[in-house]
Amino acid sequence: MRLTPEQVAVIEYTLRHYFGKQSEICVFGSRVDDHARGGDIDLYIEPEKTGAAEVFDAKIEALVALKQVLGDQRIDLVINRGCGEMLPIYTHAKATGIKI
Repeated sequence: MRLTPEQVAVIEYTLRHYFGKQSEICVFGSRVDDHARGGDIDLYIEPEKTGAAEVFDAKIEALVALKQVLGDQRIDLVINRGCGEMLPIYTHAKATGIKI
């Protein structure tokens, strides 16, 4: 994985802080490929919180917090609240991602 242990720790702490301690978190996309270069940080989360408003607020607050610590990097949060159909991006993220 092309994230340092410190970056992974910051990501995990931040997302659990805003989305709930029992949230499932995965890194997926180009950052899991050690031979790739560049790319944004793609994160998949199944939050403990499921209300639309609280998940929206958590997303904004988490992105701001991550950017303050990690710097101005592109960060994509794919959030599966478990309230609807299983979108292909959810399936892809869970199948190819690395759980943190």
